[in-house]
Amino acid sequence: MSNKFYITTAIDYPSAPPHIGHVYEKVCADIIARWHRRIGDDVFFSTGTDEHGQKIQKCALSSGKKPEEFVERMSKRFIDLWAKLNISYDSFIRTTQKRHEEIAQNIFKKIYEKGDIYKGLYEGLYCVDCEAFYTEKDLLEGICPTHNKKVEKIKEECYFFKMSKYQDKILEHIRANKDFIQPETRRNEIINRIKEGIRDLSVSRSSFNWGIPLPIDEKHIIFVWFDALINYISVLGYPNKEFRKYWPADIHLIGKDILWFHAVVWLAILLAADIELPRKIFVHGFINIKGEKISKSRGVVVDPLELVRKYGTDAIRYFLLREIRFGEDGDFSEDALIKRINDDLANDLGNLVYRTLTMIEKYFKGYVPRAEIIDKKWEQNIDNFSREVDLHMSNLDFNLALDGTWELINLANKYIEDTKPWNLTKENKTEELKSFIRLLVDVLREVADQIYPFMPQTAESIKDQIGKDKIKKGKPLFPRVDLKGIS
Repeated sequence: MSNKFYITTAIDYPSAPPHIGHVYEKVCADIIARWHRRIGDDVFFSTGTDEHGQKIQKCALSSGKKPEEFVERMSKRFIDLWAKLNISYDSFIRTTQKRHEEIAQNIFKKIYEKGDIYKGLYEGLYCVDCEAFYTEKDLLEGICPTHNKKVEKIKEECYFFKMSKYQDKILEHIRANKDFIQPETRRNEIINRIKEGIRDLSVSRSSFNWGIPLPIDEKHIIFVWFDALINYISVLGYPNKEFRKYWPADIHLIGKDILWFHAVVWLAILLAADIELPRKIFVHGFINIKGEKISKSRGVVVDPLELVRKYGTDAIRYFLLREIRFGEDGDFSEDALIKRINDDLANDLGNLVYRTLTMIEKYFKGYVPRAEIIDKKWEQNIDNFSREVDLHMSNLDFNLALDGTWELINLANKYIEDTKPWNLTKENKTEELKSFIRLLVDVLREVADQIYPFMPQTAESIKDQIGKDKIKKGKPLFPRVDLKGIS
């Protein structure tokens, strides 16, 4: 019987088109999902868009659209990009969908009936872009540290969630489960913040109307973060059979800027609703562009669609995971991308595939030879690399997994140089030549398996070109690139 594995990404806020940071998170989640499918797990992978809130309403107004029209158009841009990047999600949840709205209202009502939601007056400092309240000490002279914008002072009637009631349980759970929040720096950060005290959370708004109506008071809408977090169970149709099959989430994959909402607000909601807590929250880093934080206003952006058009899907996916250690901040530059394409993908991998297929054409008329002689040392090499890569994947050390695969690729390229197959032909050493070619084919099949989660199109192309008995050699996998584009 296969193990279930449920992975989620943060649902994106479609106030603007997707950027490279959105791409990084979805590619990371896709790689994890594909690897778990490869080892036989029953995977459910969800992503989506968070479509309510004051910021969406303002963006829609400024673009001359109704909020419904605005989010429909913007969400489609995310869906289209994920298709181009081969993101293999099982369900795309939108918080404006009826399936989500009903469950969000049910959870709100359940917590209210438990006595954990009460009416009050809120006065505080609010960042519309974050859709979050701040205290004075969190701000830099009244400026939001995330969006570098002045916060607004808000005073309105709202409903509060007794989040403070769950402070001890949340802290106890995080401390008792060492790997619950990863990396460890993020775990320590959230423990220290919780120790400062958890306050009750304002969970409704009445000053604008773009949101899910409260089931207990139609003058109010549900606070966008309370609404959005529930996507992780609404996408499974809580509390139906699919929810019972896949919950709890095995990994919530998020960025570091929304850790508080996932490690505190979400856990408190689940505890209040008597729902089991997720198994892991993994916090990835930010992608900077040439050392600068992504900023549309300052022009520090790259268009993911343009990158895919110029360099191809698999090259982008490979670069993001090879270049950046998972859980840490990373830097994107086109120069670094081109270097990886030329050195790793064209020279190392592409060259190994093309040379091997060319030798099969030249020496065996395109048929993969059967070998009587087996190189036991190389067989053991391949097995060792396979186990090592799987160990790194299970530990979410993606760049180390790719390092291991590339070590095998480079060993195989060196093996060609050292063996000099052209000399085996001259000396009529046919069995040795067959064994040599057969070993390279075995290496390529193993490499295709190992890179499949990262570069599914490339892995399939390698398998198709090798075939079972007769090869179908295509063009080189990765054309070399110069700084002006494809050469």
